[in-house]
Amino acid sequence: MNSGGPTVVHSGQGPWGFPPGGSGNGSGRPPPGGGGPWGGGGGPGGPRPGGPGGRRPGPLPDLDMLIARVQAAVRRLLGGGGGSGGGSGGGSPRMRFTGGRPALLLGLAVILLWLASSFYRVQPDELGVVMRFGAYSYRTEPGLHWHLPWPIEHVLLPAVTRINRTEIGYRSGAPADSDGGNATGGRDVPSESLMLTGDENIIDINLAVFWKINNAEQYLFNVRNPDKLVKAVAESSIREVIGRTPIQPALTQLRAKIETDVHRQTQQILDHYGAGIEITQVQLQRVDPPPAVIESFRDVQRANTDAERMRNEADAYRNDIVPRARGDAAAIVFTGQGAKQATIAQATGQAQQFDAVLKAYQSAKDVTLQRMYLDTMQDILAHSQPLVVDDKLKGLLPFLPLNVPPPGKPAAGPPPPSTAASPGLSQGPAR
Repeated sequence: MNSGGPTVVHSGQGPWGFPPGGSGNGSGRPPPGGGGPWGGGGGPGGPRPGGPGGRRPGPLPDLDMLIARVQAAVRRLLGGGGGSGGGSGGGSPRMRFTGGRPALLLGLAVILLWLASSFYRVQPDELGVVMRFGAYSYRTEPGLHWHLPWPIEHVLLPAVTRINRTEIGYRSGAPADSDGGNATGGRDVPSESLMLTGDENIIDINLAVFWKINNAEQYLFNVRNPDKLVKAVAESSIREVIGRTPIQPALTQLRAKIETDVHRQTQQILDHYGAGIEITQVQLQRVDPPPAVIESFRDVQRANTDAERMRNEADAYRNDIVPRARGDAAAIVFTGQGAKQATIAQATGQAQQFDAVLKAYQSAKDVTLQRMYLDTMQDILAHSQPLVVDDKLKGLLPFLPLNVPPPGKPAAGPPPPSTAASPGLSQGPAR
């Protein structure tokens, strides 16, 4: 407000793009030496834009005002001061616009970098899961992609084809966790490996579980710590399977069945949880008794092995001797049956022969008796030692044949001539 004149209230800037009193004269016009809104001589003696006679400009000064406001906003963002005050913020709008150009370029560079930060690459073993304001939006395949800049969207890159390994009961060179003790260098973890079998024995088991991601959305949003989840579920499954299995089969022939049961039960539980994890393989690394009793257990195993070997030898001997004895018994039975049939046939033949002789005797008694006598004498003489004695010989000593074979055995042959016999015995009948 000027003294002695009317009061003029300026709201904002003047028509030339300057705030009231910016040049120190309170007229709202550019200073005499500062140039007009286009940087020319806008003083009292120079021509003004918009035509002769110094008419007020048209809508172009509004552009200057907009530039001035943008400069002031950039200056405030960068911590700079305004241009008000007597002479200290002087200068034309062109000069002030030129001075704020680096800040504008810097802002443009920041915006470009912000936009460029949205490019991302999905590796061949990964899957891109894009999150929009923290919620799942879509997924991308391997390759180069772009998403809306942060904080609008961000991307997660789970490795969906990589096979992960979870160890139970031991650590193969990995650092120990809170409940496993110091397991560095492949040491055993007794709190996980010692289990109770179905026959109330303690067994030491090391288990390796191999798994991968089969559903990225479930894996990222339903599971907080996948490795610990797989470990807890697999350990629970192996304890349940071992809890109903005796120790001796678990150490020998049931290892493959145990792996199959643990695999199936672990996968069922993970699917029920919606973990998005697929169990590819379960391997029993070691199945032994506890270290404190392993030597005694091995002694028992050796004794059981010896007993099994002796049992097998006895079974082999039995399998050899029993069939032979059964064969001999069958042979004896068959021989007896053959002798029975032969005796029956022989008796039958003799009876038939007797009947035939009887019929012949009844038809011709004299001839039959003579024939029977001759046959009988022939049979007797054929099986005895003949002794011919002269009827006229007197004082003959009785002769006892000591070399007569027992019944059923053939004769040994004619005995040597007896010394007790007279010389005439070998010469035939006496003359």
